[in-house]
Amino acid sequence: MSYARVLGVGLVGMTGHLVEVEADLAPGLPALTISGLPDTALHEARDRVRAAIVNSGETWPNRRITLNLLPATLPKYGSAFDLAIAAALLGSAGQLPLLPLEGVVLLGELGLDGAVRPVRGVLPMVAAAARAGVTRAIVPVRNATEAAVIPGVQVRAAGTLHQLVAFVREGTPLADPPPVAATTIAPGPDLADVAGQEYARRALEVTAAGGHHLALLGPPGTGKTMLAERLPSILPALDDEAALEVTALHSIAGLLPPAGGLLRRPPFQAPHHTATVPALVGGGPGLARPGAVSLAHRGVLFLDEAPEFSRGALEALRQPLEDGHVHLARARGATEYPARIQLVLAANPCPCARPVGDTACECSPLARRRYLGRLSGPLRDRIDVQVTVPPLRAAQLMETGEVGEPSAVVAVRVAAARSAAAERWAAVGHRLNAELPGPVLRRPPFRLPARDTVELRRRLDSGSLSARGFDRIIRLASMQYSPM
Repeated sequence: MSYARVLGVGLVGMTGHLVEVEADLAPGLPALTISGLPDTALHEARDRVRAAIVNSGETWPNRRITLNLLPATLPKYGSAFDLAIAAALLGSAGQLPLLPLEGVVLLGELGLDGAVRPVRGVLPMVAAAARAGVTRAIVPVRNATEAAVIPGVQVRAAGTLHQLVAFVREGTPLADPPPVAATTIAPGPDLADVAGQEYARRALEVTAAGGHHLALLGPPGTGKTMLAERLPSILPALDDEAALEVTALHSIAGLLPPAGGLLRRPPFQAPHHTATVPALVGGGPGLARPGAVSLAHRGVLFLDEAPEFSRGALEALRQPLEDGHVHLARARGATEYPARIQLVLAANPCPCARPVGDTACECSPLARRRYLGRLSGPLRDRIDVQVTVPPLRAAQLMETGEVGEPSAVVAVRVAAARSAAAERWAAVGHRLNAELPGPVLRRPPFRLPARDTVELRRRLDSGSLSARGFDRIIRLASMQYSPM
């Protein structure tokens, strides 16, 4: 036998595609050719696979070898095809009967010693295989727990190439994946830790209830960062669909915890102000990886000291905030990642940032305008809630008898508000106020009475309010309004 075929999965963004790995041996000088739009990591697979096969006690076929990855028009990235390539090569050389691997997806990178190493993106790969009708998968041991999350797929774990060969030849069973740990949400920072700031706390609750973006402006030490870090603690746990999306993104980024299981807590990302554009929105050579805005999908992206971020990085957020996804175009193709986030910006009012606020500010009015001007008008126009956080008084900071509401209490109200919003907007296919398109809000039955929008219309006509700002205010007002 000189031809063999096994199954793998290629990943472009979050979309997986079933890939047929073909191997053919022909007479001629020993050589190995890989076709099917492989990247550099795949071209280097010839050396990894050769060493892994020899060090696993098998014979390398000294013939002309052609490997083809179908569909040939789909770009192939990464080292996850190593295990499938090795199996196809041994099958085409007649050393491995491939009938037990019929309808089985093989995923894993090979070390030179034959060990099957973990790879990124196994969860969305196995999910893609399941959608294509494949019900069995063999993955690295360290990826087995996340792969087992996908229902309807029988997952087995291979620690070495030798174990896979023994399974195919002799029926030696492969390891079952470890049991998926029960999903628990560990307690995080609590809103009760925040002293005072009743107005900002109320803004945080409104933000959580409607899924709105938030800007916190005030001098240092007023609790802006504490408030932002506690926003996830009052958000509802992710449902199955959202949890699968978030877990898949973290799998692609290689950030899943070893225990596996779906991520139920809304993610929180707080990149440093020196973060580059690719770090924020995604990028990198070859397959563009998700950035902080996608890793915060269904959660919170917090930009502390927002004016200190580069202008390019801040402006790159405008499109994801508007569309809820990131589209990364590259020479070899485009990649799309979801980015439905709540953005929280925190900023000092001026460069000197005196803790006592404006009374001791040494900055000129021009310097203050320039500093906050780093947050462009179009970006600020996308922020639904903008709050000034005043300095704390000694009585607020030192008072021990009265503590603010804990996150658990506020989370109950947020969940009730979101449930009401989901019921209210079910007819138009949305669940959160922040997701509502402007035209929906401006048409019956959800249009506010004319008497309630007189001032808004006046400001819109005078140019002091944009159309986007008009819709933003209506979205916030709609949290308290139900049509008759």
